[in-house]
Amino acid sequence: MNAKVFTVWMLAWAMQASVCVAQTQSRILEEGGTGPYKAVMTEVEGLAEHTVFCPQDLSAFDEKNPLPVLVWGNGACSNSPFEHMKFLNEIASYGYLVVATGNIPMTDEWYRGPMSRSEQQIESIDWVYEQNKTKKSPYYKKIDLKNLCVAGMSCGGLQSLFNCADPRISALMICNSGLFNQQNANQAVGGMPMPPKEKLKEIHTPVIYILGGKEDIAYQNGMDDFHRINHVPAIAANLPVGHGGTYGQPHGGEFAVVAKAWLDWQLKADAEAAKMFVGKDCGLSKREGWTIEKNGLQE
Repeated sequence: MNAKVFTVWMLAWAMQASVCVAQTQSRILEEGGTGPYKAVMTEVEGLAEHTVFCPQDLSAFDEKNPLPVLVWGNGACSNSPFEHMKFLNEIASYGYLVVATGNIPMTDEWYRGPMSRSEQQIESIDWVYEQNKTKKSPYYKKIDLKNLCVAGMSCGGLQSLFNCADPRISALMICNSGLFNQQNANQAVGGMPMPPKEKLKEIHTPVIYILGGKEDIAYQNGMDDFHRINHVPAIAANLPVGHGGTYGQPHGGEFAVVAKAWLDWQLKADAEAAKMFVGKDCGLSKREGWTIEKNGLQE
């Protein structure tokens, strides 16, 4: 190999080492999102039944500027994030490592297959910890393990609450979801995790419920959860769009705007993002259609 060829090869290798590339399949959604770090949705070798969303170029991230983590569970206990891929891709484009339960959706077709498991979220957390310490990983020393949010929609929200006691979690985001009680447990879809309301006492982090208003079939469950939580800061944000939220809209719609602001506040200590939620005249209260409630531990 002559010197010129060797130099070109080394440059290509270095570029690949700093880029989040699929080792198997990958897909660019909506031109990588609207954020400053254009994202990619990728499948990762060795992480079966999971999909990763991350900045395409990881060179901007290191120990001083690490990637906060969002671990996601899907609605309907789907084992693919096909319904939420625009939403998750948008968040990743603002400098997040998103690890979603389920197989990568390479088409826009409805997923049909086995249901997901609550344990897949724990597998996601285990994976990011392993990647951060593995020298051969493109994420080596680039992950902010102190700032990790577990989240999910509908069944995925129940899975998140099932896993809420994990000490590695630093924030919870429950979307279009809430724990069932004895009176309405028969409304649950078979296979969903069904922790009792007492599970809420195991939450040890700030939590936000993002719901679709009274039209959302999970509204009563989610608001009941919110009103029971009196030991950690909690927010309930509602937009009257029903159970399906805005995940499928371009760039995840309004739900992505609010989720991203809350994540920026909780996981990046972004004071500007906090203005969306803090104070009587917070930004969310002025945003069209939205209502916000906060418990006594949350300003």
